[in-house]
Amino acid sequence: MTFPALRSELPARAHHLPAAGLIAAAVALLVALPVALQDLGRLAAVLVLQLGLVLAWVLVAGLQGFAGSLAVGAAAAVAADLVLVLPHRPALGGLLAVLGVGFLAAVLQQMLRRPRTDLVASLAGTAFLLAVLGALAAMLLLGRSSSGAGRAMVALLAVGAALVAGHLVDLVLPRPQLADGVPRGLLGLVVAVVVGAAVSFAGRSVGGVVDGLAAVIYGAVLGGIAGLVSLAASYLVVEAGDADDEHGQSPWVLAVIQAALPLAACAPVALALQTVL
Repeated sequence: MTFPALRSELPARAHHLPAAGLIAAAVALLVALPVALQDLGRLAAVLVLQLGLVLAWVLVAGLQGFAGSLAVGAAAAVAADLVLVLPHRPALGGLLAVLGVGFLAAVLQQMLRRPRTDLVASLAGTAFLLAVLGALAAMLLLGRSSSGAGRAMVALLAVGAALVAGHLVDLVLPRPQLADGVPRGLLGLVVAVVVGAAVSFAGRSVGGVVDGLAAVIYGAVLGGIAGLVSLAASYLVVEAGDADDEHGQSPWVLAVIQAALPLAACAPVALALQTVL
């Protein structure tokens, strides 16, 4: 059995440049607001990214029950953030209740709508959205340890620089191509790892990592995860653009997916590495 190759409806510039711009803006927001407003700024920045993802994902994934899906996603984002902000000693385990209740709310919302077309796909898309929102909320814990503010800043800059560098390299030379129809190459992935390691090494004193090798490993791991998830996000974007739509999606809406998914994947990993490096 053979499967048809994906055919990207977006030109390379529209695929990479809006994503690189939104990634840079998102990282700047996540770095600047906590410096200006402390914990409140961090909460505001994360919530803005989460709500932007909710809107973009409902549009791109085509979740049925538009208003209900938006309401479930927004409520889950706010609940996930509050679970990690309000307790004196927050823990990621608190997100389990949010995910459980959120999934039940999604099932109820999908079962109440009429007609119930694309029920399974909409439930799957909502479940994925809930998981990503919970991962983004993990950023709220990055800045709460003794060296957390500096470590969070270095992690965000490393991930942001890795993602932007990967997109720019793939804009110029997406070779060797990693997936048919997706303008991403192995060179861009390697550059993302190298750039992540370089940024982490350069900021090791700010991040509280004295050992240079540990700083390189920290940045390389984050850069590698960011690059891999960015590749998956590009695949989703190409698939969305390849759908038989009359109007298609705006490159900027698709870019929100490309920016938010890698940041979400890196947040729990950065939090875990923070405790061992």
